Amino acid sequence: MAQLDKLLAHITPRGGLRLRLEAGAPPLLMMPAGVETPLMASALSGVMVEALAREVLPAGSAPGFEATGEAAFDHQAGNETFLVTLARTPRGVAIQVEPQSGASSATLTQPLPRRTPVPVAPPQAPPPAPRADAPRADAPRADAPRADAPRIDAAGGRALAEALFKDLLARKGSDLHLTSFETPTARIHGDMEELEGFGILGPAQLGAMMEALAPEAAWEHFKAHNDADFAYPFEAGGCRLRVNYFQDRQGPGMVCRVIPNEIPDPDRLGLPDPVRRLADLAKGLVLVTGPTGSGKSTTLAAILDIANQKRNDHILTIEDPIEFVHPRKRCLVNQREVGNHTDSFKSGLRAALREDPDIVLVGEMRDLETISIALETAITGHLVFGTLHTSSAIGTVDRIVDQFPSDRQQQIRVMLADALKCVVSQTLLKKVGGGRVAALETLFITPAIANLIREGKNFQIQSAMQTGRAYGQKLMNDALLELIQNRVVEPQEAYMKCPDKESFMNTLKRGGINWDPRGQE
Repeated sequence: MAQLDKLLAHITPRGGLRLRLEAGAPPLLMMPAGVETPLMASALSGVMVEALAREVLPAGSAPGFEATGEAAFDHQAGNETFLVTLARTPRGVAIQVEPQSGASSATLTQPLPRRTPVPVAPPQAPPPAPRADAPRADAPRADAPRADAPRIDAAGGRALAEALFKDLLARKGSDLHLTSFETPTARIHGDMEELEGFGILGPAQLGAMMEALAPEAAWEHFKAHNDADFAYPFEAGGCRLRVNYFQDRQGPGMVCRVIPNEIPDPDRLGLPDPVRRLADLAKGLVLVTGPTGSGKSTTLAAILDIANQKRNDHILTIEDPIEFVHPRKRCLVNQREVGNHTDSFKSGLRAALREDPDIVLVGEMRDLETISIALETAITGHLVFGTLHTSSAIGTVDRIVDQFPSDRQQQIRVMLADALKCVVSQTLLKKVGGGRVAALETLFITPAIANLIREGKNFQIQSAMQTGRAYGQKLMNDALLELIQNRVVEPQEAYMKCPDKESFMNTLKRGGINWDPRGQE
């Protein structure tokens, strides 16, 4: 899809007659009343308009456009045909687009009607060759305004962002996606939906918004590295937002995830009692795993809050960024953010050993050294919670061992068998009637399973889990079956999220559910 097509998609639904694009102004849509309505708040630069024109200019029309500065051609976008007129003006290329009622020009039996041409600058004599020491004519001056300078200041950028945040919360969305030249989009109950009423965001408008929201350190990091992470407190919405900035081929963009100010209630999350009792452990390693966006942080926050209410201990968290804020209840809580309060997870975890913690939460165990320090911390008498991006509890054990060189893997198996207490692997599913729910696979490390890990017989762990339900063991297939039997989720949704579809079908049959995925769309 051409970038211009994203703008053309707004013509017919809005009843527009003509779309005009030129440097120094936003895209303007002519309405039947004769009023031009901007499709975005920020102006287009000459470079942007030229790029939009070049992308749709047919190869056969290019020579004529170069020679005369004018071109007119039909352009197909979706199921519609548009007449596109290009003209080179003193400010650069101008584009005019009008919807056609018939087919493309190749099949028209009547000639195209005459249309008011876009003004074309008269030919000018070529400028004299510049001196070798003269500055380049196209070099930007420090005092020259950008053609695509935002028409909103910092206060306006923040106000627009918070209006989007309010709309996201009103729709019960979890994530907000803002991309240059795109309509704001939200993830609502797992599906991506456009937010109507905000129009297309231009890169200058979006950049002004991003600069207004970001702390100075995060903004400088974004300018230097084209990405940044931070947490934004949205007091009007009673929540925080985990924000990621990025740069792509269309310009700057951002994704914001809603983090409630209130710690989630274990009952509302449906956490089983064995998982809640993890907050009572004196020492060991507990891992919560799953794909991105599966609710790992939410589960960990609920477990930590249980400990905060029941224990008189010191809790230390290392996060990137800080998500749920834990106030002091019975525990002293220190929360450190990577990038602001410590250089990395591994450096923060190494320093934690000198800070007298009882419970340590590591936001992400990304590398070998962080995993190694976490194991040592758990073995030396601390309770360590961490996350990994693995899809199953048994696969988590394999992932940890495989992180290490082969000559260290047996040592790690021994350490893991001694330190690991539980792996909770989860995935989010759409609920019947709206909302989402987590399905939890739980692997509790019994002496028998610890011995299997120590001996490298991980392939036997599944059998041990199937016979160890009395210890709280639950396979993902069984967790999904339970949600289906309780009419919380549909079989199709569970089937799409299960890691092993063949074994899942056997689980359904064992549970007395006759369902065939081949009959589903």
